Amino acid sequence: MIELDNDLQSRQNARDLVRSAKKAQAILATFSQQQIDAIVKNVAQEAAHHAEALAKMASEETGFGNWQDKVLKNRFASLRVYDAIKDIKTVGIIHDDPVKKVMDVGVPLGVICALVPSTNPTSTVIYKTLIALKAGNTIVFSPHPGARQCSWKAVEIVKRAAEAAGAPVGCVSAITELTLEATSELMHSKDVSLILATGGEGMVRAAYASGTPTISGGPGNGPAFIERSANINQAVKDIITSKTFDNGVICASEQSIIVERCIYDEVRRELLAQGAHFMDEREAEKMAALLLRPNGTINPKTVGKSALYLSQLAGFCVSADTRVLIAEQNTVSHNNPYSREKLCPVLGLYVEEDWKAACQRVMTLLTNEGLGHTLVIHTRNQDVIRQFSLEKPVHRILINTPAALGGIGATTNITPALTLGCGAVGGGSSSDNVGPMNLLNIRKVGYGVRSIDELRAPGSHQPSQPTIAPPTDNPNRSILDDARFAEPATAKPMLADDTAGDNRFLAGAVVTNGEEISEQNVERVIRQALAQLGK
Repeated sequence: MIELDNDLQSRQNARDLVRSAKKAQAILATFSQQQIDAIVKNVAQEAAHHAEALAKMASEETGFGNWQDKVLKNRFASLRVYDAIKDIKTVGIIHDDPVKKVMDVGVPLGVICALVPSTNPTSTVIYKTLIALKAGNTIVFSPHPGARQCSWKAVEIVKRAAEAAGAPVGCVSAITELTLEATSELMHSKDVSLILATGGEGMVRAAYASGTPTISGGPGNGPAFIERSANINQAVKDIITSKTFDNGVICASEQSIIVERCIYDEVRRELLAQGAHFMDEREAEKMAALLLRPNGTINPKTVGKSALYLSQLAGFCVSADTRVLIAEQNTVSHNNPYSREKLCPVLGLYVEEDWKAACQRVMTLLTNEGLGHTLVIHTRNQDVIRQFSLEKPVHRILINTPAALGGIGATTNITPALTLGCGAVGGGSSSDNVGPMNLLNIRKVGYGVRSIDELRAPGSHQPSQPTIAPPTDNPNRSILDDARFAEPATAKPMLADDTAGDNRFLAGAVVTNGEEISEQNVERVIRQALAQLGK
């Protein structure tokens, strides 16, 4: 027996999974709404039952965050997401307007390829499974190599739950031979209808480059603006709660704080009182050197680590109760890690003269990184909220809430999701918190409600008639009687071997300038052509 190389085996593994998923989807597409909903409910309940075990497994395998917060994320991805989608109609006629006489029919996409990040390796599996199955799709996962065991375990749990509720075998699966070649095979498969990408920038770019339709999240770099009218104690509490939740691995979490100068002293006192450490210039330089790798990407050694651990890694000491590390800044650039995404409890802090200057700083930060993602404002001033909402190039503007939890829809009524679209401005195809309706095509059914005579009637607001129209005295007159066709034609000799003309039907016949186009001449040309074909 010939043994295949590892990369070939992994490619074959991906092909087999897609083939099985395609067969399963053909069966799933015949299920009623009740059958689909029963499957989704069982998956959500079973996943929630294993929330703690999966959280501990993910924390131990990746070293990111803390398991207690991952329990909350797993329960959010199962129960909260289920509660938001359970009543959505996705099968058959999903909307019927008898007045306008139009109907919408839900059409599943087919097989979904799902990329899983190491920062949320179990909650993402649960969430993506629920929204894919709710829309009548099957799903094949490509776990992150650094979180394969916990992701595989999550896939096993949701797969077993789906099949126990009547889903066809193959509806949920994951690549077991994890290689870049296998993931590439999955993304490029002609039988994959959509890539649902959550992960690093390189992998997301590869998904879009595959040519397969893709919906993705994107890098966050959310500023948190504390405006002078804010409840400063609560604003600081929200920011620290968010930035320390699972040690900052949720991309919607705050990356910098912007304060007005008139409240800076009060904000600083509150930050210190709630566990922030303001790094001095030397400490900030050491931390900056740690946060990014030489190629400008996030250093994985810092991802999801505590403030205490990070300070020790950077080589300076902080008190044991330190929760976040803060570096005061006045510049924004791609080389300044404090003005970029940091998936750990480290924040940059900018002091501005007023809310208009703060507005400009927000724009500079988002342009540097994080376009289309998230920002949070702490304020009681509705005019400030409206101004920011109208102008800022993000698709989640959160008011007086922890950004990490508000952005995913946990502390807000935004759609609960763990894939947060950044829209066209962020290089993505969707600006939504992605849900089952993003994984459906909609077939439009429209009844005829007006005739062409009604369209032509005066006052119908139809385009004006052409300037040259058939004579109005005889509406039945042929268009060939129009004056444009009465001009004598200047014929050109067209020979069978004339390459400038179309001689496909002449077959050696000659039409001269003097000959009329009569029935007899046409019959003669046809006989000549048939004679040529008979040779």
